Amino acid sequence: MSRIAIIGCGFVADLYMRSLAGHPEVTVCAAHDRDPERLAAFCAHWGVTPAADLGAVFAALGPEDVILNLTNPEAHYEVNRACLEAGHHVYCEKPLAMKLTQARALFDLAQARGLMLASAPCSVLGEAAQVLAAAVRRDVAGTPRLVYAELDDGFIPQAPYRKWQSESGVPWPYADEFQVGCTLEHAGYYLSWLIAMFGRVETVVAASASVIPDKPGAGTTPDFSVATLFFADGPVARLTCSIAAPHDHRIRVIGDKGVLQVARAWDNAAPVRFFRRLTIRRRLLEHPFGRRIRARGTSHPKPGRWGAASMNFALGPVEMLAALTDGRVCRLSNEMALHLTEVTLAIQNAGRTTGPQTMQSGCERMELVPWA
Repeated sequence: MSRIAIIGCGFVADLYMRSLAGHPEVTVCAAHDRDPERLAAFCAHWGVTPAADLGAVFAALGPEDVILNLTNPEAHYEVNRACLEAGHHVYCEKPLAMKLTQARALFDLAQARGLMLASAPCSVLGEAAQVLAAAVRRDVAGTPRLVYAELDDGFIPQAPYRKWQSESGVPWPYADEFQVGCTLEHAGYYLSWLIAMFGRVETVVAASASVIPDKPGAGTTPDFSVATLFFADGPVARLTCSIAAPHDHRIRVIGDKGVLQVARAWDNAAPVRFFRRLTIRRRLLEHPFGRRIRARGTSHPKPGRWGAASMNFALGPVEMLAALTDGRVCRLSNEMALHLTEVTLAIQNAGRTTGPQTMQSGCERMELVPWA
C-alpha cells in the first residue's frame, strides 16, 4: 500500500481527499495543520490520523512515501525545505515557491538528496491533456504553428465567493487567492500542458497589471496577465489569465491542417476535438463540427464536479508513488517543477515594461501515459 501525508488541511485539501477516494491503492497515513481546530475537523471528517507537528508527520513516513504540501502559498518554501531536509519526497501545491531564488534552492536540495519534488497542477496527467498531447504528437492537426490558451475566470470580485465552502467546512481562502493572484494560481493549468507537449520555454514576453483595484487585501497584485511564449523546439503560444474577462478556458492548437481544441481546462473529461480546415467557394474556415479524439484505453478515476472543477487532484502524488514503486522517472519531474515556476513568475512579475525574458531552467517533453 502506497502512503502519503498531508501538511495543510484547508480548502484544497478536501479536493485532494475526494480525489484520493478513487485510488484505493493509496492511503493517507497522517495530516497536520498549524490550526488545531482545523486539523481536528479535517481528520474527523475524513478519518485521518492527526499529527501534532512536522516531526510527527516525518516519523509516520517511509522512504517510498510522499508528502503533500497544501499549505498557504507563502509557507510553501519553508515547508518544502523542511520536508526535503528530512529526506522526504514532496508534491507541492502551486506555486512551488513565491520567489525564483527559493524555487532554485529547493530544486538544488532535492537533486542533492536524490528526492522527487513535483509541483501542481497535475491536470496535465488528466485525460483531456494527455489526449490533446497525443494528438499533437500524431500530427492530427499537422505541424503546430500557434497556440491560444485562455484562463479567464469571469469578474470574480462580484461573485458570491464569501459563500464558497469545502466539504469539511473551510471557506474559500479569497484573501490569499487575491493576494497571490490569478497568474500564480492558474497559469500552470495550461503552462504545464504546453511544457508537456513542447518542452522548454526559451523566451517569455509578458505584461501584467492590476485592473480591479479594490480586491480584498490584494494591493497591486496582478489580476490580468498576457504572455507570448517562445518554445525552444515548438510553436509560439499566447496565454492569458484574468479574474475580469468573461469566463473562457479554451486551449487551441493551430496547425497546418486545422485546429485541436479543448474547451474546459478544469475538466479532466473535457472532449478533445479536431476542426479540419476547408474552403467553401472563396472562403477559408474551420469545420463547424469538430471530430472528437478519444483516449486509446481506460484512463484514470474521475471524481464528480465540485464547484468550478471536475479534476482528479490525486493524479500528481499517485504518479510520484507509481514512479517510486516502478523505479522509473516521474512524469512530473524536478526539472519541470522548476521550469513551470520560473515561467509563471516571469509572467506574474512582468508588469508594463519588463520586455523579453530568457528562461534559465528547462525540461524535456513529458512521456505520455500509455492509454493516451
